[in-house]
Amino acid sequence: MKIKFIIIFIFFYFTSFASSIENKILFKINNEIITTLDIFNESKYLKSLNVEVKNLDDNQIFEIAKRSLIRNKIKKIEIINNNINYNIDEMFTDKLVERNFSKLGINNIKQFTVYIESFNLNIEEIKEKILIDALWNNLIFNKYSNKIKIDKNELEKEIIKNKSKLKSYLLYEILFNINNKNELQEKYETIKKTINDSNFQNAALKYSISESSKLGGKLGWIKENSINKNLRDKISKLNINEYSEPIFTAAGFLILMVKDKKETDNNINLKEELNKLIQIKTNQQFEQYSNIYFNKISKNYIINEL
Repeated sequence: MKIKFIIIFIFFYFTSFASSIENKILFKINNEIITTLDIFNESKYLKSLNVEVKNLDDNQIFEIAKRSLIRNKIKKIEIINNNINYNIDEMFTDKLVERNFSKLGINNIKQFTVYIESFNLNIEEIKEKILIDALWNNLIFNKYSNKIKIDKNELEKEIIKNKSKLKSYLLYEILFNINNKNELQEKYETIKKTINDSNFQNAALKYSISESSKLGGKLGWIKENSINKNLRDKISKLNINEYSEPIFTAAGFLILMVKDKKETDNNINLKEELNKLIQIKTNQQFEQYSNIYFNKISKNYIINEL
């Protein structure tokens, strides 16, 4: 408790006087360290991705930044341990940057540079974060590509069934784990309290273990035919701004919120729509395996507070 108090005090002080405080090591994971400066910069990076972060108090931001950095460090160690090439051509890295920041309306590396510098962040450090995520995805692909199951015939039937009108949902998620089933209700009540006291996005930032947590749990607009039947049945019963009870998945317990919904004409090319749907379903399965694998390996790491 004393160590935690000191760490949070340092963070409070550091956020106000970043230029004058001594940079201290707070955590160590294998040979990777996390410092007060890392925490401070990560909090700024999270704010660059999601404006909701600035509405949280310093204690909450500290915990979210810490969790994000620990996740990034573990991924980096696993990438190195699996002998994945870490030296990637800069042009490829720039393409990754453009793709990752396109949701914020950033379409090229020049716009990215101006945006990141407005938060007083180091461009190369942000590029490394994005590269680590890309190499992690490559690691997951190598480990689980033979487990991906796509039923093209079923997808075709789904497309044809919704040929005239198709619903789409603007979805947000919170993915969380528990140590045993007796903790489920207590954890859900804690999450609900944060949602009710603040909003769903802040609860996702605070509790979700999914990569989408950095964006407040935002998944974006998703067509109903790209959602598995179990989840679709639950989502279809939700009104706008309502969220589900925890849904069990292989990666953990999932809470979904419908932020908006719409119905659109579905006059599409069957082949093109099938290819899109195959890609979406494939990405969803890889995301699930990514969470499963991370949860598995993270238990092997000892995080030392210094």
